Amino acid sequence: MSGERQIFLRENGAAVAFSEYGDPQGAPVFFCHGWPSSRTMAELTDEAARELGVRIISPDRPGIRDSKFDPNRTLLDWPPLLSEFAAHLQIDKFKVLAISGGAPYAYAAAWMIPERVEAIAVVSGAPPIVELEDRSGMLRLYNRLLALRGSRPGLLRVLFHIARPFASMKLPIRVRPLLLKVLQPCDANVLRDSKSFEACFESARQAWRSSATGVMTDAEIYANHWGFPLEEVRVPVRLWHGKKDRTFSFRLAEQVATRLPNCEFHLVDDAGHYSLPIRHTYEILTDLMR
Repeated sequence: MSGERQIFLRENGAAVAFSEYGDPQGAPVFFCHGWPSSRTMAELTDEAARELGVRIISPDRPGIRDSKFDPNRTLLDWPPLLSEFAAHLQIDKFKVLAISGGAPYAYAAAWMIPERVEAIAVVSGAPPIVELEDRSGMLRLYNRLLALRGSRPGLLRVLFHIARPFASMKLPIRVRPLLLKVLQPCDANVLRDSKSFEACFESARQAWRSSATGVMTDAEIYANHWGFPLEEVRVPVRLWHGKKDRTFSFRLAEQVATRLPNCEFHLVDDAGHYSLPIRHTYEILTDLMR
């Protein structure tokens, strides 16, 4: 059943929760969810994946939602997990689709296990933040969190735990328009659709509901060096970014594109951080599968 929770037990006994979407018999694509988010963000792909004959496999990262917490994990722990997971599913080669905060995980897999990863698509992706000389192209909230991490990390941890009860609340439908008012029109318009709103924000709510510590540990990945240079990612990359993205400016995406040796860059004029993966899923998957 599409979206049903399933559990993969690793050789070390750690549980990895995942859900599947699209065509169960289709070509395999592993989905890397954003931050803060979880596996059900992949609901955004379900309809297009069914039409295109694509099997979307979307795991929760360690410590997120129903996957076992690992306090010491790094970004480079992800490719071995993904490789073991693929072997368990009897999948030899596959492609990867990453949205927003899923980007580092897609790049890491492409870099470390290129013999298995055929191509990756990165949509509204996070750049290597530590390597940025100018962070003005990032969401102001992210810059404030990074500043607080450097100056008062203990306070930042407390704030994450304070935020959890509020972030894990299910917003009543009547309150949603208030949230959408803070977004730019291109994003707010697509999120008025209940299904799209649920895919984006319910997946985030469930991540917070499970554990503030898991969400915070996942955030640490972005504040640290990835452990490899983008210039060594030789797997084909389809990089998609909206020109109206205010979370990560398209200028940052342009910088990333110039560093990747095998990259096709798609800059979409009238698209923002949310509207790009919602409105262009069919196009993105079609391009990834060709």
